[in-house]
Amino acid sequence: MRKLPRILVVEDERSIAELIAVNLRHNGFEPTIVFDGASAQLEVDNKLPDMILLDWMLPGESGAALARRWRKSERTKTVPIIMLTARSDESDKVQGLDAGADDYITKPFSTQELLARIRALLRRRAPETTKDSVQVAELALDAETYRVTYKARELKLGPTEFKLLHYLMKHAERVHSRSTLLDKVWGDHVFIEERTVDVHVKRLRESLGEAAVMVETVRGAGYRLTAPSMARNPDQGQQTSMA
Repeated sequence: MRKLPRILVVEDERSIAELIAVNLRHNGFEPTIVFDGASAQLEVDNKLPDMILLDWMLPGESGAALARRWRKSERTKTVPIIMLTARSDESDKVQGLDAGADDYITKPFSTQELLARIRALLRRRAPETTKDSVQVAELALDAETYRVTYKARELKLGPTEFKLLHYLMKHAERVHSRSTLLDKVWGDHVFIEERTVDVHVKRLRESLGEAAVMVETVRGAGYRLTAPSMARNPDQGQQTSMA
């Protein structure tokens, strides 16, 4: 029997949590509901979910604080997180993404939009969707085994950062605009702000460590991946105008 994707729903409003759970069950997912951060941590410690739907405002520890802690842990670092919140300002969305969320959805939201985002994020996470390998200088990515190494040392990347790096490496030395990266990495059916790209590039560089210099900012144009011998400071790219 096919294993159903397990979704942990962390939402203190019971009516919203139960509505989400009903729709998840009807669409081929296995939801588990908790109503606060402490219970969420217990669930994660007990059994790692395939995805977490995480409310920002929770009693006790906030959703943002939980996301930060999970992103720092090797065990939970790659679990996809969608932040659920009533906060709609761009600065709030950036904070949620900076905290470690892979996507962000503002209340009230449609069930169909939530389901579409869940499916899109799970597709991005699945390593079997792309099974090729690519290498640029001493940075190597094997999509079949979901491994990234630099100078033979394995690096740990989240699911979105992995797919972003994969695309940049397959198209090395080319400049990619934020809108292009959104279409190619996130998918043109996902409606999120271009600022999301900047947040994930920042997280990618943090994960790459010494190899971070390979991901360059080309001011006014976007990003490119280049070999270390050609790389500049990643945040001091060329003054290039948008086409």
